[in-house]
Amino acid sequence: MSSILESPPQADAPAGAGAETRQLVVALAGNPNAGKTSIFNALTGLRQKVANYPGVTVERKEGLWTLDAELPPARLVDLPGLYSLDAASIDEEIARDILTGRMEEVPAPDVVVAVVDATNLERNLYLVTQLLEAGRPLVVALSMVDLAERSKLEIDADGLSSALGIPVVPITAKTKRGLDELARAVLAAVGSKPPCALWRLSPKAEAEVRRLYAAGAPSREEALRDLYSDELPADPERRAAVEAARARLSGSDPQWWQEPLTARYRWIEEVTGGAVRGVKDERPGSTERIDRFVTHRFFGPILLLLVMAVVFQAIFSWATLPMDLIDRAFGALGEAVRAHMPVGLLTDLVVDGVIAGVGGVLVFLPQILLLFFFIALLEDSGYMSRAAFLVDRLMRGVGLHGKAFMPLLSSFACAIPGIMATRTIENPKDRLATILIAPFMSCSARLPVYTLMIAAFFTDVRLFGFVPVGVLLMLSMYLLGIVVAIVVAWILKHTILKAPPPPLVLELPPYRVPSLVNVLYTMRTRSWLFVKRAGTVILTISILLWALMTFPRSAVKPVPDAQEGAAVQEMRETGLEGKGESAPLTAKAEGDTADEGAQLQQSYAGRLGHVLEPLIAPLGFDWKMGIGLVASFAARETIVSTLSIVYNVGKDTNAESPSLIEAVRNAKRPDGSPAWTPLVAVSMMVFFVLACQCMSTVAVVRRETNSWRWPLFMVAYMLVIAYVASFVTYQGGKLLGLS
Repeated sequence: MSSILESPPQADAPAGAGAETRQLVVALAGNPNAGKTSIFNALTGLRQKVANYPGVTVERKEGLWTLDAELPPARLVDLPGLYSLDAASIDEEIARDILTGRMEEVPAPDVVVAVVDATNLERNLYLVTQLLEAGRPLVVALSMVDLAERSKLEIDADGLSSALGIPVVPITAKTKRGLDELARAVLAAVGSKPPCALWRLSPKAEAEVRRLYAAGAPSREEALRDLYSDELPADPERRAAVEAARARLSGSDPQWWQEPLTARYRWIEEVTGGAVRGVKDERPGSTERIDRFVTHRFFGPILLLLVMAVVFQAIFSWATLPMDLIDRAFGALGEAVRAHMPVGLLTDLVVDGVIAGVGGVLVFLPQILLLFFFIALLEDSGYMSRAAFLVDRLMRGVGLHGKAFMPLLSSFACAIPGIMATRTIENPKDRLATILIAPFMSCSARLPVYTLMIAAFFTDVRLFGFVPVGVLLMLSMYLLGIVVAIVVAWILKHTILKAPPPPLVLELPPYRVPSLVNVLYTMRTRSWLFVKRAGTVILTISILLWALMTFPRSAVKPVPDAQEGAAVQEMRETGLEGKGESAPLTAKAEGDTADEGAQLQQSYAGRLGHVLEPLIAPLGFDWKMGIGLVASFAARETIVSTLSIVYNVGKDTNAESPSLIEAVRNAKRPDGSPAWTPLVAVSMMVFFVLACQCMSTVAVVRRETNSWRWPLFMVAYMLVIAYVASFVTYQGGKLLGLS
C-alpha cells in the first residue's frame, strides 16, 4: 500500500507554490489515562508497529491512519503519555524532540492531535496550552464524552474550539463516534497557520517578554522559553538580556518563576467556565463506591492477593498444556527431520540447533500471552492503578515503585514475561532495577533442578519426624530468591541506580469494561516483539551451545551390537541396569548412550567443564557438574538432560526418572568418594536460585534495555552472588560436619 500523501502547501508559502508530495505525519499526544491508546487503536486498526526509541527504553508506537478513502494513509505517531512538555523525564524529552523536529527517525509532525479527557478538562488542557506554543497545527480530540455526559456534564465543543482557537472534535473510541470528523479536521489543518497561545502573563512579565523579543528572540514563544527555562541562552547578548529581565522580576516578586503555571491555569479556568455547562454530579459514582472496598486498608490488600493468586496460578498452570504441546510438536518435528535426513552434522545442526532453538523461543509464548492478557484486562479496567497504590508503601521500602509488584510476581512463572511487564513502570531507573532483580524469582524452569536434588537425597527425610525436609527446602529456595532480590534492589537503588524514593503520582481512572480489541492487540504485539527480537538472540546462542557440545568430534567408535562399552558394563556392575519403570536398554541403545556421553565429555563444553573444575570445586562440584552448568545457560532445566548424558542414562530422562536419581546417588569421584551428597545437592540448588542461567532472559533484557551492558552486568553480578552463596553453603556445611 502506498503511503504517499499529497498535502497542501504551507499557509505562508508563496502564491503558486505546488503541493508537496510526501507522507503526512500526524502526532498523537495526551495525558496518561486520557484514552489515547483506545483512540490510537481505533484510528490505525492492526496497521501498527511497536519498537523502542533508539538508545532508550521508551516505547515507540506508529501506525497508518486512513484520513480519506481517496488518499493514501498517513503516518500516525503515538507520543508517550505525558502531562507537560517541560522535559522532566525521558518521555517528555522524546515528545518535545518529535514536536520540534529533533528526532531524526520521526519527521516533524504536520499536525498534532491532542487527546483531552472530557471528564478532566482543566488538568488535560495544561498540555494543550504548551502544544499551542509548539508551532504545529493542532486539533483537539475530546475523549470520554460519554462518561462526562453520565456525570451530568455538557461540554460545548464549538465554544471550546472558539476559546482555544483550534478545532475540537468529540470522540468515543469504543463506538467510533467522531473518528471521521477528526480525520476531516486533521486534513483541514494541514498547511494552516499554527495556533498561538492566548493566555497572558501579568503586565510586568509580559513587558519583559516583549523586551526579550525586541532584544533578539525569534518569537514570543522563544522569549517566554528563554525567560523561564532552567538553561540560559547560548548567545551572550540574549543571555545578558534574560539575566537582567529575571533580576527585575525577582525584585518585584520572589515567586516570579511560577508565573507561567498560574497564568496557564487562570486562562484554563476561563476557557472551561465558558465551555462547560451543568455541574458535575458530586455524589459518589460507581467508581467511588467500588474504591471504598478495593482501596480499603484491610480489604484492599486481601482482594489484591486474591487477584494476583489467580493471575499467578493461571500463568503457572494454564500455560502448562499448550507449552507441553509446543514442546512435543517441536520434538516430533525434530524426530521427523532426523528420520528424513542422512545422519551427520547437518542433521544435528538442524535438529539440535535450529529446531531446538526455535522451540526454546516459542515454548514461552503461552505464558507471555496469558500474562499480557491479564495485564491488559487489569489496565483497561482501571484496577492496575489501584494495585500499584496498595503495594507502593511496601515496594518503596526498598526503593522500587508500586508497579514493580506485578512484574516480580509474574517472574515466578517465567522471568521473560515478567521483565516485559516492566513496561508499565514509567521511571527508567525503577524499571531497570525491577528488570535486574526479576530473575531472582524462582521460575518454573528451576523446578526440575529442585525436583532432582530433593528426589535423590531428601525424599524420605523428615524434620521432627513429621515435617518433610523436601518441602522445607523447596520453600526455602523461593524465599531465598525473594530475600536476595530485596537486598539487591536496595543496594542498586542506593548506588548505580540511586534516586530518591519514587513518589506515587498515580491517577485512578474510572472503572471501565475492558476492550477486547485492545486486549487482543496487546497480546499480539507483545508476543510478536518477543519472538522477533528475543528469538534471534536465542536461536544464535542455541546454535553456539550446540557447537560447544558437538565439537571436536569424539574419536570413539560406535559400540557393536555384540559388544558393550565400559560405561555400560559399569552400569551393570553398579546395579543401574533395568531400574525404573521402563524396560532395560538394549546393548545397542546402551552403546549409543555411552558414545553420546563420551562425545559430550570430549567436546569443548566438556573441556570447559574440566577447566572450570578447580573454580567450582569449592562449591562441591566436579567437572561433570561443570558440563551441566555450561549447558544450563541455554535453559536451566537442561542440566537434567545433560547430567543424563554424562551419566549415560539417556538424554530424554526427566528429573523424576529412577535411573537418573540412582545415577546421581551412585556417582563417584576419582578417589572413590561420592560425587553427590545432600550438602552438594543443596549447594547446587542455591547456585541455581541465584545464578542467571537462561539465555532467553538475557535476550529479553537486551531487548528491553537497548544495550548489552545491562544484561551482561546482570549475568555477572548474579553469578558472583550465586558463587558466594553456594561457597558459603558448602564450606559452611562442611565446617558444621554436614555431608
